[in-house]
Amino acid sequence: MTGTLSYSGDEIIDQLVRDEREPHREPVVRITGLMVQYYHVCKRELWFMSKGIDIDRGTPNIRRGTHVDETSYRDKRSSFQVNGRIAIDIVDSGEVMEVKVSSSLEEPPRMQLLYYLWYLDRILDIQREGVLAYPEERSREQISLSESNAIEIEETLRGIIDTVSADTPPELEKKPYCDSCLYQDICWL
Repeated sequence: MTGTLSYSGDEIIDQLVRDEREPHREPVVRITGLMVQYYHVCKRELWFMSKGIDIDRGTPNIRRGTHVDETSYRDKRSSFQVNGRIAIDIVDSGEVMEVKVSSSLEEPPRMQLLYYLWYLDRILDIQREGVLAYPEERSREQISLSESNAIEIEETLRGIIDTVSADTPPELEKKPYCDSCLYQDICWL
């Protein structure tokens, strides 16, 4: 993370957009799709991840998610790194696709996909539709960027910058899925 955080809410988004439009510049916080997802799952988890306290990526649940992502729709989608900042998949129809194992947590993957659509729109002036796919459930959800959910994304980006810039993690908050979180041993010491 570089730069100063002495911006107001709108200024920090304007600065982020300016920095992202020039890939040689480093934004105040380099925000990934995973960070957007983590922010909506657990801000404390986001803070741990931002400080380099990472989970074991070899666990069965993570391996299963990676397998589903890598093997689903492979003949119909192409993967791209955009500006070295975000990684997206584009399907034959031109939609941005995000593949998830389960729809049990709907909001975090929806916001992750909306962030990709927002990034393409606001940074690169490319308008796309999105599709959130759950191949094991044989379901899909169409996602579109609107002005109202663009505002949600910008609120999320401000929240992410505030969270990862803090010296201490957010307060502990018990959630229904804490027992399956790989950070639980750190949180509940």
